[in-house]
Amino acid sequence: MKTQHIDTAHETLSPELLQKIDAYWRAANYLSVGQIYLYDNPLLRKPLKLEHVKPLVVGHWGTTPGQNFIYVHLNRIIKKYDLNMLYIADPGHRGKCFPGRHLERGISKQTD
Repeated sequence: MKTQHIDTAHETLSPELLQKIDAYWRAANYLSVGQIYLYDNPLLRKPLKLEHVKPLVVGHWGTTPGQNFIYVHLNRIIKKYDLNMLYIADPGHRGKCFPGRHLERGISKQTD
């Protein structure tokens, strides 16, 4: 496998791209919170009720924003440079992050 060198020393993100990345990251965090704390109603289309909230939370929020941050930026880099890349994270820390990406894609289709 050939290693590709990418010089990014002088590149900055455009304000438009930065805004999109920030929105994607915030949406990913929102969905992750829903995965951690809610059984149902992740988009809050109905008033939130106690039966929507999990009585016992398995997992924690602590690493989720950082994992989502890495995922969002790696996704940007993979698309920009057409990379074949594999991101490996242990199940304990990625558990509440990556399943939300699939949900996010489905939700974005529902809200378009």
